[in-house]
Amino acid sequence: MTGKSVETVTADPAEPSTIRCGADAAGILAEVLADVVRVEHVPVDSHFFDDLGADSLVMAHFCARLRKRADLPSVSMKDVYQHPTIASLAAALAPPGDTPVEPARAPVEVEPPGSTRQYVLCGTLQVLLLLGYAYLVALGLDQAIEWIAASGNLLDDYLRTVLVGSVAFLAACALPIAAKWTLIGRWKRRRIRVWSLAYVRFWLVKTLVTLNPAVLFAGSPLYVLYLRALGARIGRGVVILSRHAPVCTDLLTIGDGAVIRKDTYLTGYRARAGWIQTGAVTVGQDAFVGEKAVLDIETSIGDGAQLGHVSALHTGQGIPHAERWHGSPAQPTEADYQAVAPADCGVGRRAVYGVGQLASTLLLYVPLILGATDWLFNAVPGLGALSDSGSASAAWTVVGVALVTSLVLFFGAALLGLLLVVTVPRLLNLVIEPGKVYRLYGIRYAAHHAIMGLTNRRFFVELFGDSSYIVHYLRCLGYRLSPVVQTGSNFGSQVKHENPYLSSVGSGTVIASGLSIANADYSSTSFRVSRTSIGPNNFLGNDIVYPARGRTGDNCLLATKVLVPIDGEIREGVGLLGSPSFEIPRTVDRDAKLNHLANGDEVRHRLAAKNRHNLRTMGYWLLARWSYTFGLTVFGFLAASLRPSFGASALALSEVLILLFTLTHVALVERASTGFRGMRPKYCSIYDIDFWRSERFFKMQTGPGLQAAFIGTPLQSWFWRMVGVRLGRRLFDDGCGMSEKNMVTIGDDVTLNAGSFVQCHSQEDYVFKSDRTSIGSGCTIGVGALVHYGVTMGDGAVLAPDSFLMKGEEVPPHARWGGNPAREMPDTAPHTQVRRDDSVGVAAIGDQG
Repeated sequence: MTGKSVETVTADPAEPSTIRCGADAAGILAEVLADVVRVEHVPVDSHFFDDLGADSLVMAHFCARLRKRADLPSVSMKDVYQHPTIASLAAALAPPGDTPVEPARAPVEVEPPGSTRQYVLCGTLQVLLLLGYAYLVALGLDQAIEWIAASGNLLDDYLRTVLVGSVAFLAACALPIAAKWTLIGRWKRRRIRVWSLAYVRFWLVKTLVTLNPAVLFAGSPLYVLYLRALGARIGRGVVILSRHAPVCTDLLTIGDGAVIRKDTYLTGYRARAGWIQTGAVTVGQDAFVGEKAVLDIETSIGDGAQLGHVSALHTGQGIPHAERWHGSPAQPTEADYQAVAPADCGVGRRAVYGVGQLASTLLLYVPLILGATDWLFNAVPGLGALSDSGSASAAWTVVGVALVTSLVLFFGAALLGLLLVVTVPRLLNLVIEPGKVYRLYGIRYAAHHAIMGLTNRRFFVELFGDSSYIVHYLRCLGYRLSPVVQTGSNFGSQVKHENPYLSSVGSGTVIASGLSIANADYSSTSFRVSRTSIGPNNFLGNDIVYPARGRTGDNCLLATKVLVPIDGEIREGVGLLGSPSFEIPRTVDRDAKLNHLANGDEVRHRLAAKNRHNLRTMGYWLLARWSYTFGLTVFGFLAASLRPSFGASALALSEVLILLFTLTHVALVERASTGFRGMRPKYCSIYDIDFWRSERFFKMQTGPGLQAAFIGTPLQSWFWRMVGVRLGRRLFDDGCGMSEKNMVTIGDDVTLNAGSFVQCHSQEDYVFKSDRTSIGSGCTIGVGALVHYGVTMGDGAVLAPDSFLMKGEEVPPHARWGGNPAREMPDTAPHTQVRRDDSVGVAAIGDQG
């Protein structure tokens, strides 16, 4: 035990101690708003947006001012949108009977900061483990190369490659299972101090489980078998489409026939204030969990119950049997998210499909990769020169060969890949009829997954995204986009779908990054694909799941992380915000002042200039990606040349050098994209060169996964500093993403959970806005939460999972916020006996988790 106590902090309310309400509060609200919008007087019946010309950022500052006054009730952005006048807002905030109430101030537990000594020791041990793993991989690869090279003919070479690939693949899949049972045993409810020895065991098992090749089988019976081997209690006929693998598997229970859609988090743990907290997640029989949902620890879904898309269960929440919930945090709804009828799909069908997947992997894909690698290192001329003579001319020969080889590999693979994605999926799509229910795990299901895999190639979306050329690419994929009103930014650089041939986007619609078009519906035995249509003249913000039954029509604004409604009337001419969504103004006067740049003759000239700028950006992007391929090729050739003399050590050294080269290349490219000056706050039209430079910066950023091995280690802090984050001490990052890194300030002992994101910008129709974001010391950002621009989080503040902290919000110190949009909320920590693990060892004690 560390013996450290937990400090309890209670907010100190200022005088007066009673909250004003009703007519008494209206005058103060009007006075505060007048100061924010800089006018002398605000009539109590003036509309915030239509009459005063305010926008969400202005009203966020208004709410922050109110929260600093103890004599006024707490006001959220949802309150402002639903009651857009002073009179209606004051009336809505008044308690029944207009009786003054005492302000509630809940005690907040503040954990003591971690030890820098533990932080350094833990990081050192993690680096040693990574190096040891790299050497073991190199040792196995060295022995495999020797054995395959000793083959006598082509057939023998193939058989040896199959055997080596099969052993390597199965060993990689079995390693996390063995590590979990050896280092952890059975997962139990407990708290593990970050940077302790117990945490090292947790991190090692988590990394092996989540980065395992078995995760690629999501949606297959093989994936379910993998999770069962890790200790998860999973019933028959369960379908899990999410690649976010559960970690604390013994605490996961999934009943027969349950369906879990893609991009869902149910990891069985969370990080908070310097501790890893594990807890149970229960999904009942025939339950349904929608796409991009988050299930926090100590949550449950009853038999036959549903949790909608882009929804979350916070700790302590449970959905009763047969009920439907959605939202963040979830609440009851009438919407039915499981709309496909079941079909006959027995155990034999699942077994045959799984065996077929495994056979194709072991007999085709793995040997193909190993064979190509072997050919590259043995058939390319010039490699022997370096090992035979260490002359400079021989070294330059290898560099020249690597240059030519990397050019052929990179651009050849790009052209071949483009040809494949526009031809093969079209042929596969011929066997799938829209609207028809098919059984899982058959030819059509395999074709459906092949279409998804082939057409969602991140390389091409990143290349063409944020430019006029993404429209032509998506049309080639099969999107129905005609007639197109070209804006130069019709789609961002992150767009995915389940079937491109059934995806339609109306004329004049602009879509930011992070759109996921959900064309398919699933049951535990069947699936169906349907056309998904997004109406004309819409604007879609970041991180949106748009289902086939989305009920939005013309001229809608869909805000970031919004839950698109699938029932009720079709929404037109309005904005939607939040999860569950509610209506907001479609536009505000402040943004309309730049609309003249998007109309008339001027837009044609500006669009032409933007296209030229985007073409140069695409050229820089290709150059950066090719230079990375060139570096990998050089290191590969170096390893192949030195292996005869140094064996596995040469391969291990090349692995380490590749990792260091990757981080250096990422940081250099990202910083070079801004001329090494970094990003700065902006408010401009998308036809302004400042926006085009921002697009270049976003395009040149690294994709996810390049530093995945560093997640949960002090090395991740080193990486963030390399790319410009103003970072304090002892950051714990479990997989957060950031956009404008140099505009983010993070204090000491901050905890960032998996899937969270700090985004210092927003695009709204034809206007781009960005500002700095500050996260105070000791803060926690939950799983899948998004922090917008212009945000300030006070020291010790906590943001709940799947929350959306809107632009301009100010979270007070030690406050707990959550929801979409985020607002102040009570803590819902699980009241259960747990075990606490510290830096010395593991001790069973009574603790409130």
